[in-house]
Amino acid sequence: MVVRAGAGSGGHRGGLPIIKSLATQIITGPWFMFFASLLISSTTGAAQMFGLYSGDMKNVLGYNQTTINLLSFFKDLSTTGILAGLIAEVTPLWFVLFDGAVLNFFGFFMIWLAMTKRIPPPSVWQMCLYICIGSNARAFPDTGCSVTSVKNFPRSRGVILGILKAYYGLSAAIITHLYQALYGDDSKELILLIGWLPAIITLVFVRTVRIMKASRQGQANDLKVFYKFFYVSLCLAAFLMIIIVVEKKVTFTQGEYGGAAAVVLILLFFPIVIVIAEELKVWKAEQAILDDPSPMEVITETPTPETVASLHQPASSSEAVEAKVDQDQANVSCWKTAFQRPNRGEDYTILQALLSIDMLLLILVTICTVGGTSTAINNLGQIGASQGYPKRSMSTFVSLVSIWNYLGRVTTGFVSDIILSKYKFSRPLLLALITFLSCLGYLLIAFNISGSLYVASVIIGFSLGAESSLITVIISDIFGLKYYSTLYNFRNLASPIGTYILNVKVAGNLYDKEGMKQMLTQGITRKPGEDLNCTGTECFKLTFLIIAGATLFGAIVTFILGLRTRKFYKSDLYKKFREGQNESEAEMATAGNGAVAAVEAPKTG
Repeated sequence: MVVRAGAGSGGHRGGLPIIKSLATQIITGPWFMFFASLLISSTTGAAQMFGLYSGDMKNVLGYNQTTINLLSFFKDLSTTGILAGLIAEVTPLWFVLFDGAVLNFFGFFMIWLAMTKRIPPPSVWQMCLYICIGSNARAFPDTGCSVTSVKNFPRSRGVILGILKAYYGLSAAIITHLYQALYGDDSKELILLIGWLPAIITLVFVRTVRIMKASRQGQANDLKVFYKFFYVSLCLAAFLMIIIVVEKKVTFTQGEYGGAAAVVLILLFFPIVIVIAEELKVWKAEQAILDDPSPMEVITETPTPETVASLHQPASSSEAVEAKVDQDQANVSCWKTAFQRPNRGEDYTILQALLSIDMLLLILVTICTVGGTSTAINNLGQIGASQGYPKRSMSTFVSLVSIWNYLGRVTTGFVSDIILSKYKFSRPLLLALITFLSCLGYLLIAFNISGSLYVASVIIGFSLGAESSLITVIISDIFGLKYYSTLYNFRNLASPIGTYILNVKVAGNLYDKEGMKQMLTQGITRKPGEDLNCTGTECFKLTFLIIAGATLFGAIVTFILGLRTRKFYKSDLYKKFREGQNESEAEMATAGNGAVAAVEAPKTG
């Protein structure tokens, strides 16, 4: 005979234990993990701010536009993304985040030392190395936060990546306001800020971002919470947009920038209220179970052989089958299965994904689309100067790109999930439509219509955000989540190819060629180390006509990918995750029954 007490005997009593229990629930919960990921993402967009300090870099170090564009190429040389993905496959996530923080600080700190002449002027290859290390360190926290969040909420991946990438898109505007509040217009101090700020934020949350093993409560409830995060981000983006509009009419003092930065910080940290509210609901539910005053029961039931056997069998037969399949695959050489690709949506190996036509099309799309947007963003300062915009407008362009980058990322994240679930409209086809839109932004730059650079900044920012968000989600849709941390970064590897071709070889050379032509026309001889400037529409006209053509080709390639995957996107993409959740709930119920059986004993007569 066994006496089983009610659950209330295990409840917390007293104020201090309850407070500790609630605090532990909040800090270790999945929503706080997501909040930490948002904060990290909101400081990792330094790559978008190159236009703010590239002009001073030309003046201080005596570079021409080709050299500046070479530096911007190394800034976008995301080979570290592959390294981050591979490291994430074999090491704890905290190690990936720690590496990113150290590399980010080292790279920008060395650039700051060079710009402030605290060290002898480095050679061009050294500056390329520093900016490559500092800028591409973002791949480490980006990989850690994105992959972890997708694996923790697999059925809301489009929404999750949309919000995370949205905060990444806003990061340039956020850091710009903090820098203006702290340092005014000193772009050299901006370089130091984007060195230490992301590093500190990442180190603070280095152990918070991790994969949760607990099953999620359900997609419907999760989506409601994600919408709350989305609304807060909209308020943040709206405030930043208002500040940009006001700045065009009024010149801010540093104190007024400080007030604006304070509001930005409040909105940035406000999601912690959502985290506390959601985790409080979970904690109260658990306390209700612990404090349940159910009476004691006397159980005199003899366990059957079937009951005893069930306690020793695996929790899920599907898990056992899955483990056996994984073991069988591990015993087969990856080269032998490289061309034996599974169905779309199942877990591809890295080689199977890389050798698939779908991945090759995605890489080609990335080269054409992201290469073009990166070229536009990297040259915003020089484009504005050549077309006669005042210097203070440069930060406006960067902030516009940042905010609309946010809107592109978050909008496509939500919209792609909605139209996919309701209308079975595939993500590649949506990507093709957005890519067509970006061509308009490039044509506005090429023909330099009055005030068109403001509109172009909006279109290019939105397109970059939407393209980046959609491509990463498409990779998870088609190739599965098992090796997502590595496959996710192959998109980043393709980006610098397009950037090198369009930015260094096309934009840099054509700008310098037109600048030299103008100097010869005016009878001016350029001295060694002298800054080479170009003015007028012709400086970038041919460049952006070429980029518009390349982007149009990328849109056609994306449309072909949409045709190839139309049947896949008409199927139920998240069926296996629903089945997995049902199995998990059944296992929890079985475990509960097993716990009762374990304390039952035969009658003693």
